[in-house]
Amino acid sequence: MATAHPQNVHADDTRLDEDFSSHGVNGNTMNGNTGGIDKDSGDTLSRMRTAGSVNISSELFEKLYLSPENRVKGDLRKTFGNPTPIALVGFLLSLTPLACDLMGWRGAGGNGAASTGVFFFFGGVLMILGAIGEWIIGNTFPFVVFGTFGAFWLAFGATLVPSFNAYGAYVTDPEVAATMMGNPGNPAGLQVPAFNASFAFFLVMMALICFIFMICSLRTNITFFIIFLTLVCGFGCLAGTYFNLALVYENATNVAAATRASRCVVAGGAFLFVTSLAGWWIFLAIMLASLDFPVQIPVGDLSTMIRGASDKKKVSEA
Repeated sequence: MATAHPQNVHADDTRLDEDFSSHGVNGNTMNGNTGGIDKDSGDTLSRMRTAGSVNISSELFEKLYLSPENRVKGDLRKTFGNPTPIALVGFLLSLTPLACDLMGWRGAGGNGAASTGVFFFFGGVLMILGAIGEWIIGNTFPFVVFGTFGAFWLAFGATLVPSFNAYGAYVTDPEVAATMMGNPGNPAGLQVPAFNASFAFFLVMMALICFIFMICSLRTNITFFIIFLTLVCGFGCLAGTYFNLALVYENATNVAAATRASRCVVAGGAFLFVTSLAGWWIFLAIMLASLDFPVQIPVGDLSTMIRGASDKKKVSEA
């Protein structure tokens, strides 16, 4: 007389259904008539799928979390929702309008000043929350990426807010400063060479960290790699814009520097727009995969093509 073994419950749903549909409640046959209760039990148990009994492939894990599959202690990934999409929302809703502003589409401009609130509450808040979520579930790479860009959007937004006096502090002429009657954020600071050159160095450092992220993204997917590649180019162009503006404000007759600045800002906006397109693509891919949508879109998985050091070590020791 066969009985159902508790330790095999999570192993195979089909086998579990067969065990409960062919035996009585107490494990005994009932003259070939199991009754409705056994059928209902089998149907109910077949629907009891928990995160602990569902294994996802390395490719799907990388698509959902933008990180190669790694082992962490505990079951936090089964307890909390995936924080990756909400961080991407904050990134995309901040970057896409900024890219359009930099390119001057439909008369837009002002280096994104109209989106200052977006930079704070979408770019800053959502990406920081996403970073905390990634940290909780043990995903180091997206945690660092989202935390870095969350801080970037907060810093960029703060630079645009007059009360932070980021550019007003560069106004040293007492007569010019007097026009603001002691209030911070004197717009004359925007035309001081020192401010533009200093802000350019911040953008250079952002390009550098994106370059490091780009190298690391070779273990994730092609779309993520394109995001960082275009970010490196975009930040580089914007740094060139401010360096050339510093030259212009030193010498107003420097037409060549003014021309380079205008070209660099448009080029930077174009690169960031490509970044946005790749970001929207990967966001859609994650949402479709999260909902087990019947149609899935590829992101170009690289996690299995570029093997990790630990995987190579296992192969060499085998």
